[in-house]
Amino acid sequence: MFRVFRTLGLALGLLGGGLAAQGPEFAQQYAQRLGGALDELKREIATLDSDAKATGNTRDGAVDRLRTNPDTLIARRGEAARYDIERLARLSAQQQALASAMSPLGRLAAVIRDPDVPLARATYQNYEPALPTTTDGVVAGLLGFLAAWGGWRVLSDVGRRVVRRRPQTEVTTA
Repeated sequence: MFRVFRTLGLALGLLGGGLAAQGPEFAQQYAQRLGGALDELKREIATLDSDAKATGNTRDGAVDRLRTNPDTLIARRGEAARYDIERLARLSAQQQALASAMSPLGRLAAVIRDPDVPLARATYQNYEPALPTTTDGVVAGLLGFLAAWGGWRVLSDVGRRVVRRRPQTEVTTA
């Protein structure tokens, strides 16, 4: 019976290690999507800035003019432009945080700390698992293995102690 528990613990450790090793790869794929999203937002806002300048407006003036337009369609486009400008600022800050991280594990921490939910969801939906070949991938895998295997060991040790302490009841026959 003990062998089964040890084997199960090892299997859980390997599973935990394999899953944890994917963290740095997820952060890398997220960063690629982040760059693409930023490029597109910059292009859209540059077009807005160009249109605003051509009509004698500032960016903020053009957005306010769009948002207060009585035509619902145009007002909604103004709200979308305001949202895009705010999102560009957030994503730019996140890209800077990712760039200043000292390692892939640091980039993973930056993604976890403040993810752009639609971007993280899209990354997850198209995620391609990768074999960890970097030091950080191996370290993340090792930490995941130790956490899963160690957690299993603690739980199985506690379980065995509870079973041993349970008073044995005598079976009497009449």
